[in-house]
Amino acid sequence: MVTIGSSNGWVATQTVDEGILRLQDDLNPAVSDTHSKRIPLPPLVTLPRCQTQIVTNVSMSSSSPEDEDCVVAAKFLGPQLRFCRPGERNSEWTNVRIENPCFYSSRVMFSKKDDMFRIPGSGGHLIGSWDLCEHIKEPKLQRLRFQNFPKLTKTKGDLMDSCCTTDLLVESITTGETFLVKWYKKTAKIIKGVAKMKTQELMVFMLDEQGNAVYTEDIGDLCIFLSKSEPFCVPASSFPGLLPNYVYIFDVTKSHLSIWLVTPSLVELVNSRPLTIFHLRM
Repeated sequence: MVTIGSSNGWVATQTVDEGILRLQDDLNPAVSDTHSKRIPLPPLVTLPRCQTQIVTNVSMSSSSPEDEDCVVAAKFLGPQLRFCRPGERNSEWTNVRIENPCFYSSRVMFSKKDDMFRIPGSGGHLIGSWDLCEHIKEPKLQRLRFQNFPKLTKTKGDLMDSCCTTDLLVESITTGETFLVKWYKKTAKIIKGVAKMKTQELMVFMLDEQGNAVYTEDIGDLCIFLSKSEPFCVPASSFPGLLPNYVYIFDVTKSHLSIWLVTPSLVELVNSRPLTIFHLRM
């Protein structure tokens, strides 16, 4: 069994031999291990010249896959994207072949504000949006214009150019704001042939309806959570112990917790494990 990630508190797993996707409510604190739910998703059918062994992530449109109107999106490495409604009887996947290669390695997220599944293209200059009605085969595309981009030294620019960059969309339910997070990582060491990545830089851009992506170091009372699961953000004031204007990064491949101060450069403050915390200086 391979753990893919989670969405809305449900953990997505995939069996190694059969490739069956399942949703489990393991992250629900009110559920015991003996009474946790296991919901299998429909059997996978691989489109021509696609693969279904490597799943990028899974995203859900509501808090439970048992809701009748809940839609689950599964994004695979490459051009294949799938949708299903687990709450329906005899549920089947709706298969979508993504034509633009810039979306092949990106993650999918659900926007409650737009009621659509969205994927940022590699580089963050393009966002594709899909739903099960009007934009199922042809996505709605939005081009982004980056503004207020900070000036970088040549050393920092060269470092960021050498990094592996992940572009992630995060939406705040409480404020209605949408952020694009650029996550820069670089191989720190290789253990048994597996590269262990370390975060080098983080940049947050606030998006508007006109496609402007404005660099910001102030997200107010919000804090953002990044991991291999679907990213999310919450008001820090609603959860004692959380810090406003921070980005929390959980990386299961790392063995320590680092607290970083985010300006145009990062300064490591504390070592522990296994969380990385970034502060957006106002």
